[in-house]
Amino acid sequence: MFTIPKMWEEFRESSDFVYLRQSNKNEQYLICFLKSITDTNTLNEQILEFISANNGLHFNELFEELPIAEKELSSDWDAIRNKLLVGYVAVQHAASAQTILLNASISKGRTVSKPEIEFNVEGSKEALVESLDVNLNLIRKRLPVASLRIKELQVGDLSKSRVVICYMEDITNEQYVQTCLQRIGDIQFDTISDITIIQQIIEDNSNSIFPQMLGTERTDRIVWGLTLGQVCILVDGSPNAILGPVTLEHFFTSYEDYFLPWIIGSIIRMIRITSVLFSILASAVYVAVLTYHGHGISNSFLPTIIASRINVPFPPVVEVLIMELAIELLREAGARLPSKIGQTIGIVGGIVLGTAAVQAALTSNFLLIIVALSAMASFTTPVFRMSNTIRILRFPFILFAQMWGLLGIFLCSVIVVTHLLRLTSLGMPYLVPFYPLRLKGLTDTVIRPPYSKLHHRPGFYRTKNPVRYDNRKSNLKKDIDE
Repeated sequence: MFTIPKMWEEFRESSDFVYLRQSNKNEQYLICFLKSITDTNTLNEQILEFISANNGLHFNELFEELPIAEKELSSDWDAIRNKLLVGYVAVQHAASAQTILLNASISKGRTVSKPEIEFNVEGSKEALVESLDVNLNLIRKRLPVASLRIKELQVGDLSKSRVVICYMEDITNEQYVQTCLQRIGDIQFDTISDITIIQQIIEDNSNSIFPQMLGTERTDRIVWGLTLGQVCILVDGSPNAILGPVTLEHFFTSYEDYFLPWIIGSIIRMIRITSVLFSILASAVYVAVLTYHGHGISNSFLPTIIASRINVPFPPVVEVLIMELAIELLREAGARLPSKIGQTIGIVGGIVLGTAAVQAALTSNFLLIIVALSAMASFTTPVFRMSNTIRILRFPFILFAQMWGLLGIFLCSVIVVTHLLRLTSLGMPYLVPFYPLRLKGLTDTVIRPPYSKLHHRPGFYRTKNPVRYDNRKSNLKKDIDE
C-alpha cells in the first residue's frame, strides 16, 4: 500500500499536476487532478465550492452528496491513477486510502460536420467526429431503442484507448459479437490511435489486400448496418467506425443508392461495378492485345493504333507502366498536399504530363485515353480502402498480360477469385451470396430492389430476427416505387 505522500510522487514531476489540501470540521482531504485535462468550471463550481459549503459532512456523506453524475469510491491505486489520467478529480481521505473519483474531464473537439470521404448529395450530412461520446450520441439519436447494446473495452498498454462494440441484441447473431469481443480483448499493442489499427489486427486474414471490414464515417450507414445484423466498432479519437461482417458487394454499394428511385439506383450500381472491372482490366488488355493478339484488331481500327504508336520506342508494357506510375504519383501528390493546392497539382500535372508524354513519344494518344479512363473509373468505388485495392490490383494483371497475354489475364483472374473464395469476414464467407449461393440473398446485390422487396434481412447474416416488416400487410397498399 502506498503511503499518502508517496502515492502522488510519480505525478509531481508533471507541471500540470495540482495537489490541494482541504479541511473541514471533522476531516482532512487531499484533492488531486491534472489541470490540462480537467474542466475548471466543474472543479470550482461543483466540487470545491460544494466541499467548502458543506464542511460538516463526513467522508462517506460527502461522497453521497456531491452533485456529480459520474463518481465512484475506490482505494485501488491503479484504478485511481487510471481515472486521474482521463480527467477525473481525486478527493482522498487524509487518514486512509479511500478516494472519491469525480468525472470533471474536458470535452473538447471539433463539432459534427459533413462527411469528407463518403460525400453524398442526398441524405444525412452528419459524420462521426473524434469524440466517442458524441459518436454514440449520434447513433443513439438515430436508433432510440432499448435493444441497442454498447460494450466498452480498454485497449492499448500505453494509450488506454476506449473501444466500443455496438450491436442489436434482438437482431445480431451472438457469434459475431463474441468474435469481436474476443479478438479485441486479445489485442497486445501499446498504442491504439485509430480504428484502422484495430481493423488490421482483428481481420480474418491480415495479409490480404482486400478489406474484410467496412470503414465508414456516416452515422446513417452505421445505423443501417446495425439494423441488418452487423456489428459496429468505434474507438475514442477516431472519426471512423468499422462494420462487420461484410461481403465483397458491400464495397461497391453506396448508401446513397437507397435515397434514389430503385431503377436509377440499380443502374448507377451496375455502372459502378462495370467501371471497377474496366479499371482493373483495361490496361492489361491493351498490353495483351498489342503484344500477343494484334491479329485480333479490326482492320478499320488498326491504322489508328499504328499511327498512335509509330514513334513510341518502348514495348506496350513499359509504356503502360510509365503512364500508370505517373497517374499514381499525381494521385499521391494531390492527396498529400493541402486541398486547394492538391486539386491544382492534379489538374495541371495531368494535362502537362499527358501532353508532354505524347509529344515526346513516350506514350500513345490511345493509351493516354485508356489510362485516364481507368483512373476515373477507379474513383467510382464508394469505399476508400477498396479503391486502394483496385489501384494496386491493376499491376499484377498488367504483368501477367505481358507474360502470357489474354491467358495471363485469365490466370490472374483465377488467382484473385480463388483468394476471394478463401476469405472470410468474422467467419462469414466473403463472396456470399454468390458463393456459397444464397438465392434469397441476391435480392440486394447488383440490383437495388424496391423497399417492398426488402421485408427480410439477408439470410447470410443468420440474424435472430430475419423479418424486417410484415410484407402481407404492406401488400394491402402498394409502395410508390412499384
